[in-house]
Amino acid sequence: MFFETYQTELITTGFVLAFLLLVRLISNTLVKKIGRKSNINDARIQLICRYISVTLFVVALIIEAFVFGAELKELTLLFSSVFAVIGIALFAIWSILSNVTSGIIMFFNFPYKVGDKIEIHDKDFPVKAIIEDIRAFQLHLRLDNGDLVTYPNNLMLQKAVTLVEKDAIEDFLDDGSDSI
Repeated sequence: MFFETYQTELITTGFVLAFLLLVRLISNTLVKKIGRKSNINDARIQLICRYISVTLFVVALIIEAFVFGAELKELTLLFSSVFAVIGIALFAIWSILSNVTSGIIMFFNFPYKVGDKIEIHDKDFPVKAIIEDIRAFQLHLRLDNGDLVTYPNNLMLQKAVTLVEKDAIEDFLDDGSDSI
């Protein structure tokens, strides 16, 4: 009875899901290709692929709501309520979102990679260190004395940064240090 009643909607759902899965496959393949070509860490590539999957899932939910008969008026009320709550929550965690957004920007357009020695020109906290890892929220920087410093992604895009030495991690390891 259910399948007979909603036959058209179920067929449309199948096409929508097939299309979105194809879009996901193509976009993930492109991200992986760009990431490998740019010599980006696999963990960062997977993170961006996960962001794409979540976005496509939300798009699929919205399309499916229309397919099964939800009206624009009803969805507008639902989304305005949800976005009001999310807006208040996001205001409280804006710095985290800023770092995640910066991490996405850094994935596609960041001239430095893991192993490069950089100098961050910050008047409050000048840093000369080797990039050990680039994560969703922060960079892990190894100072010359061996200390590990986490530096927020959004500050990396706001401060002037100079490349001191490319792939300096090998020199750091050759100095007798066992830890990274």
